[in-house]
Amino acid sequence: MSSAALRPLWPVLFVILWSTGFIGARFGLPYADPLTFLLVRYGCTALLLTVLALLMRAPWPDSRRMVAHLAVTGLLVHAVYLAGVFSAISRGLSPGLTALVVGLQPILTAVLVAAWFRAPVGRRQWAGLLLSLAGVTMTVWPRLSVGHDMLPLLLPVVAALFGITLGTLYQKRFVPHFDWRTGGVVQFTACALATGAVAPWLESMHIVWNGSFAFALGWLVLVLSIGAISLLNWLIRHGESVGVASLFYLTPPTTALMAFALFGERLTPLAIAGMAVVAAGVVLARR
Repeated sequence: MSSAALRPLWPVLFVILWSTGFIGARFGLPYADPLTFLLVRYGCTALLLTVLALLMRAPWPDSRRMVAHLAVTGLLVHAVYLAGVFSAISRGLSPGLTALVVGLQPILTAVLVAAWFRAPVGRRQWAGLLLSLAGVTMTVWPRLSVGHDMLPLLLPVVAALFGITLGTLYQKRFVPHFDWRTGGVVQFTACALATGAVAPWLESMHIVWNGSFAFALGWLVLVLSIGAISLLNWLIRHGESVGVASLFYLTPPTTALMAFALFGERLTPLAIAGMAVVAAGVVLARR
């Protein structure tokens, strides 16, 4: 089968791979603090990509400006996003709910693109945004009603939402074309340096090395940081920003089903309805 025939499958593959990232975090976080886990992940990914780049003689960035843009993109798309997601899950937020909040990215992208280019946001987009927020409220309401303090759990994942949204827009604007191997080295090295400077002040840096942690680390490095991120870079390069972002609204139901199958997380009728409302809001805003 030709690459052109396979092209429509790449977005589907990206959604599936991206959704497993929330599950991988759930597997590995019992054995390491979030920033410590991410520091090891960034280091392993940068090292593996460096070996690939040298073996395959991949072209390196040809200017300091491009290196700087790649570093900023990496810090937003990886460091801010993953730190928020891992922190939220480590504090008790379910992978499904975490994916749901980050799944608001299509709406936020549409609004920021409109503001960036001074274009008006239509009534349909605002209606979609409000509908999506209503869906999130429906999903978290059962936990709010039994006395859970959701604000400390939601703040990190909201930061993750803004990080990946701004990061994809920044990449589309300043570095839409770069080699995924050498560009990844720059991005993940920047993430490792930033995380390494912060983690010792906030965490014990202790890791329990066992089979579960090793599997989670290997999966997140190979399948997510290399496989899914390479697909994301390809999609950003070949599609418009809002169109690429619209893929993220498929992540919450995919992640919720995975969490249900692997961890037995309960899907209440209200939560399922909330996911449907979020998806409807995104579709409404994208039309």
